[in-house]
Amino acid sequence: MKCSIQGCPGTYEQRLIVHTVKKGADVLVFENVPSEVCDVCSDMLFAPETIRHLEQLMSRRTKPERQAPVYEYA
Repeated sequence: MKCSIQGCPGTYEQRLIVHTVKKGADVLVFENVPSEVCDVCSDMLFAPETIRHLEQLMSRRTKPERQAPVYEYA
């Protein structure tokens, strides 16, 4: 599919990405998220099912598989 960004000549391709969400004071990181990513400008599109699944994962608040330090850029 052609990229939806005006003037971008790229096309979307399926990739597994790392998606980061800031929710309140927490930073949530999801690995291996299916996404359509433009091969030129890196614009990303998520399928509605993917968004619903991410929302379900965020609402569960289960213990994360790993933890990572977060640094503030000052």
